Amino acid sequence: DMLAEQERYGQKTGAGIFRYESGSRKPIPDPDVQQMIRAEAQRLGIEQREISADEIIERCVYALVVEGARILDEGIAVRSSDIDVVWANGYGFPRYRGGPMFYADTVGTAQVRDRVRDFCDRFGEQYWSVPPLLDRLADDNARFSDLQD
Repeated sequence: DMLAEQERYGQKTGAGIFRYESGSRKPIPDPDVQQMIRAEAQRLGIEQREISADEIIERCVYALVVEGARILDEGIAVRSSDIDVVWANGYGFPRYRGGPMFYADTVGTAQVRDRVRDFCDRFGEQYWSVPPLLDRLADDNARFSDLQD
């Protein structure tokens, strides 16, 4: 909102989160925006920190895994591979990863569960929680694919 109030709409106005020189599409970091972000984070009590590429992947993919576990537990989907097919063919999940549930099986359900618990502790239960199915699989050292018929 703060950027929009300053009519910083991105490339079309020459400024947004980044600045753009006339005729260029190359983003240039803008220290004024960085200062605005720091001030707003401080006002809201948000600690700024570096977020690794691995954490970004985990937070994106594990959110899909958590919802997939709920869908399986509720009987909405029969097999974890059904969820993977939807994500790979319907939403563009990288096919070489097999889908979020296969990815979780590859990483290990215990590791996924433990990271989801970490996210729950860090960000709160309104955003993250460990579904019962994921907890059971992790405790049994089992995979989502073990649930197949």
